[in-house]
Amino acid sequence: MRSTTGWQAHGTTELRRVSIPRRDLRRDDIAVRVDFCGVCHTDLHAVRAHDGDDVLVPGHEFTGVVTETGPDVTRFRVGDPVAVGNIVDSCGVCVMCAAGQENFCREFPTLTYGGTDRHDGTTTLGGFSREHVVREGFAYPLPAGLDPAAAASLMCAGITVWEPLRALGVGPGSRVAVSGLGGLGHLAVKFANALGAEVTVVSRSADRAGEAVKLGAYDLVDSGDPDAMAAARDRFDVLIDTIPVPHDVGPYLRLVAVDGTLSHLGHLGTITVEAMDLLVGRKKLSSAGSGGRPATAAMLDFCAAHGITADVEVLPSARVVEALDRLERGDVRYRFVLDLSDLS
Repeated sequence: MRSTTGWQAHGTTELRRVSIPRRDLRRDDIAVRVDFCGVCHTDLHAVRAHDGDDVLVPGHEFTGVVTETGPDVTRFRVGDPVAVGNIVDSCGVCVMCAAGQENFCREFPTLTYGGTDRHDGTTTLGGFSREHVVREGFAYPLPAGLDPAAAASLMCAGITVWEPLRALGVGPGSRVAVSGLGGLGHLAVKFANALGAEVTVVSRSADRAGEAVKLGAYDLVDSGDPDAMAAARDRFDVLIDTIPVPHDVGPYLRLVAVDGTLSHLGHLGTITVEAMDLLVGRKKLSSAGSGGRPATAAMLDFCAAHGITADVEVLPSARVVEALDRLERGDVRYRFVLDLSDLS
């Protein structure tokens, strides 16, 4: 076994700098020096729920540089810039994996942290660390021209909104709404705009209209204004719901046009839906999570072609607790990214 330095959760509020193990490279592994790792709501939830039974090193959207390769690696060389997301392995043989939807692996994909390694049964440890070891098939070349700090969050927040936008056929002429203007939402606005859609942000903060337009939105609908919501009824072909807390989806479904779809991404808990909100207009409620390898590679190529990255605030990794606390308060525009160079 090899070792590196990372930030391990101790209780629900503290992360300590410790030495953590990394496996010796298998034949198709690469070792990656982690330079930048995004801070996701998933990380926050994992730390706040941590009971101490398992080792927890969060972080599942990161960029870095290849430092070593296994003997069977063909796609990467030492020195190559790479990006890694929230899935690091899958069974590779089920119908979903065969279709390039490793995110829906029938045996469940191996997650970047808090997962179970398919070979040795150990718990996976995430990107809040200076080195990661990953199968080459689940690492992606980082396109030239993409800032590695701002690109890190594409590997979770980005692919999470990219997949439903593409699956729902968003393109020129599409009318797209995005509810919630955080880490997921701001990238959904950028993607939908670059795909040629007319984009509207739906937010209870009417004073964020300027932000929305700057990101590529056409306008903003104030979700706290009943008249504004009524005026927008049946307006959108697709609504990407990125609100990260429990909420009533009914008012948002009523914004969706006939045969349109609300894709619920931000909150993964129980949803209660009135059948009439679906019936009137033949509306559809869907969800999505992460993306398979082909979709992730296509997203990175699209981002390179259109100059899209996340809007981030970069902090030294030693300020990880501050990042989590501020994320919990919503005090970020729009994604925190940790600079791991202080772990060297």
